[in-house]
Amino acid sequence: MKTRVGIVGPKDSVEIMNEIAKEYDSNMIPICFEYKNSIETTEIVEKNQHIIDIWVFSGATPYSLAQKSSSKQLFFYLKLNGSSLTKTLLNIVYKSNNDLLKVSIDMLDERDILETYHFLDISYEQCHLYEYSGVTPINEIVAFHSNLYNEGKVSVCITCLSDVYEALTSQGIPVYRITPTLANVRSTFNSALQQWEALNFKQSQLTVMLISIENINKIEKPHSFSYDLHRLNLELQSAVLTFTESISGSFLSIGTGTFIIFSTRGSLQNAGDQSVRLLDSLALITDLPANIGIGYGDSSLAAEENARLALLHAQNYNSNTAFSVENNGTVNGPLNGSQSISFEFRNEDEVFGEKLKECGVSITSFNKIMSVQRNLGKHTITAFDVADWLKMTERNARRLLNNLTNAGIAKIVGQEAPATRGRPRNIYQVGLDYFPNIDV
Repeated sequence: MKTRVGIVGPKDSVEIMNEIAKEYDSNMIPICFEYKNSIETTEIVEKNQHIIDIWVFSGATPYSLAQKSSSKQLFFYLKLNGSSLTKTLLNIVYKSNNDLLKVSIDMLDERDILETYHFLDISYEQCHLYEYSGVTPINEIVAFHSNLYNEGKVSVCITCLSDVYEALTSQGIPVYRITPTLANVRSTFNSALQQWEALNFKQSQLTVMLISIENINKIEKPHSFSYDLHRLNLELQSAVLTFTESISGSFLSIGTGTFIIFSTRGSLQNAGDQSVRLLDSLALITDLPANIGIGYGDSSLAAEENARLALLHAQNYNSNTAFSVENNGTVNGPLNGSQSISFEFRNEDEVFGEKLKECGVSITSFNKIMSVQRNLGKHTITAFDVADWLKMTERNARRLLNNLTNAGIAKIVGQEAPATRGRPRNIYQVGLDYFPNIDV
């Protein structure tokens, strides 16, 4: 199926992009939207997102305005650079006698301008730059150029924006517009189509969800056939069926109070927080704790194995929680909590694995602690933090941190006074000495 690409920009830019789009006729359908003012971009995206797969914009300004829409689609824009500037400078030389030393330029990175002028062996000292810093009022950029020109500081203006170009032209100010090179358009289309293909592959990834209600069999009365239990299970099946329908999946009951759902990552993600609400629905029906494990994989077997692992993490963490395990082994959760972490339960460093084994800390526990430290955003952690995030006793958290410290994987970097009376808490820094380049 061909990708429907929304092309947005002023008339001249859209025509250039549409012409290049013909080279991608086998896998792309361009749908063009021309505007007279970039402010129209938000409305264009809002009204047409249902017929478009991905969007490509003529520049950073319409791209930023598109992000104000409700669309969650992929956005791309043509990045003007030194090559585009070189083309414009040559155009000025051929068409006029304007001095290239005294110019004003907007929206480009200073580095691109410096490198271009250096490459062309032109002095940059009298250039005036208005760098891009998000959505900027057009009249502000127009004033930047016109003031410099009227004060005699520049002899020609160079802009990336069609709105600015038209405004300066109407004032009789010599102005040239930077337009993307054909190579730039092709590069953007290639990147957009590749990312869309990768996203489609990921969205179609198999997903298995395991749902388990705790202690449901204890409801059944001994030495009797419990109709109540079967009625309860039918109620649960109805709730699970409603959820399964919302994600275009299928489900099986694999025992009283235990269900397995098959779907895709994209369908589950499109459902938003419905999986979290499912936990609430099940709790209302049974008044019993439930857990959900979500597994992703490139095969149904891999996805199911990851779902079982995710369910185990959820059950070990707390009641009424959901965890997920990615196909690369990354564990995420609790998905329905305000304090959610991501960690890996695999380790490919044998030496480090042995070091952890010697100090009695599993790779999973270590990665959980590292994830908490990263989430706290301060490169340090206390036993109280570990206990709070990982739902364990502070004594057990302190034991883990002390074991890591004794093994040289963590170190004590300070102390803090607890909120209530008691001994000061040690502040630890985990992993930074052992992994100096680790991202924390």
